[in-house]
Amino acid sequence: MVATVYRNAVVFTGDPAAETAEAFAVEDGKFTAVGSLASVRGAVADATEVDLAGAFVAPGAIETHAHLMMFGESLSKVQLRDCNTVAEIQDRLVAARNAAPEAKRILGVSWRFEPISAAGADQPTAAMLDAVLPDVPVYLDANDLHSAWVNSAALAEMGITRDTPNPVGGEIVRDENGDATGFLLETAAVQYVWGFLQEAATDADRDHALDLAFDAYLATGVTGAVDMALMEPDFDAVMRRLDRDGKLPFPYYAHWMLTATGEEATDVAQIETVVRMRDKVEAAGYSEWFRIIGVKFILDGVIDACTAAMRAPYKNGDEPGPIWTAERARPVAVAADKAGLQIAMHAIGDAASDIALDALALVAEVNGPNENRRHRIEHLEYVAEDSIPRLAEIGVIASMQPVHCDPAVLENWKAVLGDERAENGFPWRKLRESGAHMALGTDAPTAPYQMPQNLYIALTGGSAIDPTLAPYHPERAFAPGEAIAAQTSGAAYASRIEHEVGRIAPGLIANAYVLDVNPLVAAPEALLTARVLRTLVAGDEAFAL
Repeated sequence: MVATVYRNAVVFTGDPAAETAEAFAVEDGKFTAVGSLASVRGAVADATEVDLAGAFVAPGAIETHAHLMMFGESLSKVQLRDCNTVAEIQDRLVAARNAAPEAKRILGVSWRFEPISAAGADQPTAAMLDAVLPDVPVYLDANDLHSAWVNSAALAEMGITRDTPNPVGGEIVRDENGDATGFLLETAAVQYVWGFLQEAATDADRDHALDLAFDAYLATGVTGAVDMALMEPDFDAVMRRLDRDGKLPFPYYAHWMLTATGEEATDVAQIETVVRMRDKVEAAGYSEWFRIIGVKFILDGVIDACTAAMRAPYKNGDEPGPIWTAERARPVAVAADKAGLQIAMHAIGDAASDIALDALALVAEVNGPNENRRHRIEHLEYVAEDSIPRLAEIGVIASMQPVHCDPAVLENWKAVLGDERAENGFPWRKLRESGAHMALGTDAPTAPYQMPQNLYIALTGGSAIDPTLAPYHPERAFAPGEAIAAQTSGAAYASRIEHEVGRIAPGLIANAYVLDVNPLVAAPEALLTARVLRTLVAGDEAFAL
C-alpha cells in the first residue's frame, strides 16, 4: 500500500522529548514516521504527499467522558443552554411546538438554574411549563443531566402520583400536599424520566442518535470516545451497528452505569452482568471498535441542585447524603476491580471525593498490588485540600471537564455555596502539581462538545459561551501543551490504550485532527472560532471541510 506523507504542518506529537515536528507518514492505518520532512521522506519508499499549508496537527482527541447516546439524542432536542429567563425558555418551547404540532412530546435539554433563580424561584415547576404548553408532555433535561423538569402532562403520562416512591438516591420533589411539582432529582430523573423515554424510543431513534453523535464528534477532531453511562439499550444499538457494518466510525470504550439498589447482593451482582456483556463483545470479534472497559458509580449529584455531597452544608442549610454510601460502594468496587474492570466514580462534592478515594484505596488493599488499575474519579469540581495528594498516592486518575468551569455556568455557585466557597472549585493546577495523571473531556451533552472551545477554557478559565465574562481563576489554567496532552495521550492512558493511540508516533494507530489555529502560539481567543479542517481515523479521512 502506498504511504501518505503529510507535510508543511506544525505537528504536536505528544512526545515530551520532541513535542513538535513538520511532517508525518501514514501507511496501513498507522503512523510510520514523524519528524522533519527530509527524515519522513527518507523513511518511506513510495508516497503520496499532502500539503497541510501550515496548519496545526495533533493526535486525535479522545472524548474521555462521553454519553454517546444521550449526546446524539440531545442534538435533536430543543437547546436551552443560552436561555437566561423562564420566559425565554417558554418561548423556545412554544416555537418548537409550533414547528412540529404533530409531535407526541416536546423534549428539551440543557436548561440552567440561573433563569429559575432570576424568576425568584428556588426550583423549576410544572406550572411554569403548563402556562404555555398544558396539553403536550414536556420533558427537559437539566444542563448537568442530574435533574429533569417536566409539565403536568408529562407527570400524568409517566403515571407519577402521590404514591410513587422515591428511588434510592433520588427525589420526586413534592409540594405541601404531597403532589409532584415537576422537578425530579438524581436517580428519580434517571428511573422515571429517562426510563420512560427509553421505553418510548424505537431502534430507529437510537440508530439515528448514534449517527448524529459520531458525525458531530468527528467534525470536532474526536477519534475515540469513552462512555460513562452505558446502559442496555445503548449496548444493543452499538451491537446492532456493528452487526450491520462490522465497524464504528471510531473506537468506542464504555463504562457500564451501576445502579444503587440498597441491597448489597443485588449491587454486587451487577458486576457479573457487566463481565458477561464485556465477554459478549469480545466473543463477537468487535473489540477493535467496541470495548466494555469498566463501570461507573454516580456517588453524588451536582452543586447547582444542592445534591453534590459536601463536607459542609450548603448556604441554605442542606446537607445531602451520597447516592452510594461508602458501605454500599466498597464491596461493589472490590468485585469490579477483581474482575479486571476499571472503576470510574462521579464525585463532584468534597465528601463524595472522600468516599471515592477511600473505596479505591480499599480495593488495592483487598485485591493486592496492580500497577495497571488506573481507576478514576470523574469531575472533581470541589475537592478538599487534603484529598488532592491522595490521587497520586493511590494512582487515581483525575478526569475533568474544563467546559464545566465556564464562568457562564458557574453563576449559581455563589447562590448555593456562598462567595468564599464558590472560589474553591476546579483545582487544576494543584492536581497537576500533585503528580496525578489527568484526562480532559467535555461530558457532552451536559456541556458544549466542541474540542477547540473546551481547550480555550482549559487555557484561560474564560467563558466560551460569553467571552466578556471574567475568567474563573486563570492562574489555575493549563499550558497549551499540557491541555492538548490531557485530551490525547492523557485520555489514552486513562483508558489503558496508550499503546494504541494518543500520540503521533511510529507504530500507533493514525488518528489525528488538523486545526486552522496553532494553540501552542496563538492567542487563546482564536480557539473560539477555530475550525477542524480534517480528521483522520486509522489513516482514513473521516471528516473534511
